[in-house]
Amino acid sequence: MSAMHVNVERDRCCSSGQCVMTVPEIFEQDDQDGLVRVLLSAVPAPRFADVRLAAELCPGGAITVTEDDGAGTAV
Repeated sequence: MSAMHVNVERDRCCSSGQCVMTVPEIFEQDDQDGLVRVLLSAVPAPRFADVRLAAELCPGGAITVTEDDGAGTAV
């Protein structure tokens, strides 16, 4: 079974909110500083494509997605 984990480098976040609009179940913007926070680092399989898209849309390149192909190999 595949697994996906997501991480955000808050110092690279430019508060565009693209990730929050794309996958609000995974990302939120901090009310204090407007920077993104990860709500769920272990991504459910039905959201894999959405999280990949959020990472692509991030203008600051702040989102890192790590995938395990099920055989223990990270991709």
